[in-house]
Amino acid sequence: MTDTQVETIAVPGSADPRAPVRLPASRHRWWSIPTVAVAFATCIAIGIAGVLPAEIVADELNRRIDEVQPTPYARVPSSAQPVDERVTFGELEGLAEQYPPSGNFYFVTVTEPSQTVLSWLVGRDEPAVEFLTEEEKFGFQTPQQRRTFGLESMRTSEQVAQYVALKAVGYDVTIVPGDVLISEMVCLVANDEGTECLESSPSDEVLDPGDRLLEVDGAPLNNVDDLSAALADKQPGDLVEIRLDRPEVGELTVTVELTSSPDEPARTIVGFLPFDTQRVELPFELDIDTGAIGGPSAGLAFTLTLIDELTPGELTGGRNIAVTGTIELDGTVGAIGGLRQKASAVAQAGVDVFLVPAAQGEADIERARRAGGDGLLIIPVATVDEALAALEEQGGVPIDPVPIATNEPP
Repeated sequence: MTDTQVETIAVPGSADPRAPVRLPASRHRWWSIPTVAVAFATCIAIGIAGVLPAEIVADELNRRIDEVQPTPYARVPSSAQPVDERVTFGELEGLAEQYPPSGNFYFVTVTEPSQTVLSWLVGRDEPAVEFLTEEEKFGFQTPQQRRTFGLESMRTSEQVAQYVALKAVGYDVTIVPGDVLISEMVCLVANDEGTECLESSPSDEVLDPGDRLLEVDGAPLNNVDDLSAALADKQPGDLVEIRLDRPEVGELTVTVELTSSPDEPARTIVGFLPFDTQRVELPFELDIDTGAIGGPSAGLAFTLTLIDELTPGELTGGRNIAVTGTIELDGTVGAIGGLRQKASAVAQAGVDVFLVPAAQGEADIERARRAGGDGLLIIPVATVDEALAALEEQGGVPIDPVPIATNEPP
């Protein structure tokens, strides 16, 4: 037999479980009604603020036209991604040797989404959020033109990075001209402030930025030099037939009136500024997968990654280091947009060193430091050589150019 009796222990001050339950006084219950109403109204207000466009409450002065305009968009941090995963080498036997690093160089991106009243309220005091007008986000180009130029900029940046990196390693590489792609039309007469074009070139009536020129009067155009040769015996006012390829339209043939260069009146021009479409001739197959990423700001990151892959030792010292900046053929590092947003993205990715262009200026770099926080070391560099020196100071191994193998007999 088991004793199932439970001893009841009286605790001083404990309530008698048999005592009746006392409900709150009616005057106390009435307080719950406005409390619930306020909570309900707050939820509704947050929901409405989350769908109303920010332009209702957000604006800024457009200094170009001295007019206050709404800011429905914002530039915000996007991501920091390793470049190494995007680099692919072809057959290197007898040509080069690859040295896969353990650390990575990261390139950084920003995004410019539409904003709501709620996101404006939350982000207006954030150093990594920059609200934008329609003009600041889109400029004066169509969406297709922006996409064409962004991708072409990235391809050009990739090509220049390959040239600079392989020259630094010790390879003999050359650059050849690329397609004739219109970047913008020439302005013949601007207003006194230079903010508005009063007279464009006659070709502006039939040519658009983003057009790729294929032929002039039946002569094929493989590069800008071919265009110059085709215009050698032409005069301002002459008419020429141009066959072109226009994005989302296809091939067209248009008649263009030539004009004089506003800077060199003796020179006859079509009336546009060409995009830089130069290409690099490499000693071996090499590809950087830029995907749908637009813009040239990853140029320095591409350059340093390729140098690291083709030389022994680790430029990063085995660490992950973020990099941003355009790259020129002479190794100069150029300024980029969205630096403070990129600094925030780097910090969020857990990377603690960030090489940035010295060309940004101290004010912009200081804003980036505030956006990145105390844990992010931002190092301004003006050239590839300065970037390599900065990496060495952070524990990286300096470049030791390797002997270049050739297939030529001794």
